[in-house]
Amino acid sequence: MSQQQDVVIRPLTPADREGWEILWRDYLDFYQSDLDPAQFDYTFERLSQPDYADMFGYVAEYEGKMVGLVNCINHEHGWHMQQVVYLQDLYVDDSARKLGIGQKLIEAVYAYADQNDKANVYWTTKTTNHTARKLYDRIGKLTEFIKYSR
Repeated sequence: MSQQQDVVIRPLTPADREGWEILWRDYLDFYQSDLDPAQFDYTFERLSQPDYADMFGYVAEYEGKMVGLVNCINHEHGWHMQQVVYLQDLYVDDSARKLGIGQKLIEAVYAYADQNDKANVYWTTKTTNHTARKLYDRIGKLTEFIKYSR
């Protein structure tokens, strides 16, 4: 059996809190971000509840260990009749890189969007995140837009 076949992608559940938090902290560290602990509770509660339609998440397991996550937001869009999916966070633990897990997580989000009549899936990344951009250039379409914020 290949390593890719050993990877399991599944919806995030309330029982995943500990493993998800470890991965999300690592993700935030990568982006040199720090959030109030209350934000972890707030975000996880919404991502892990199947009846909360505005957010959802998936996790990746390899050899019985949670090694990846993707956190997504469904929202309305002024240019589409259907909602779109914002893939807000994607992270794979260093120990599980090069197994195709990032691609499998994105493909799970694509499948969700297709099955739930979403118009599009989009995400952002730092221009300097060259490793991730190699994957994104293969399975997504680079746009000409630059993100601004206040």
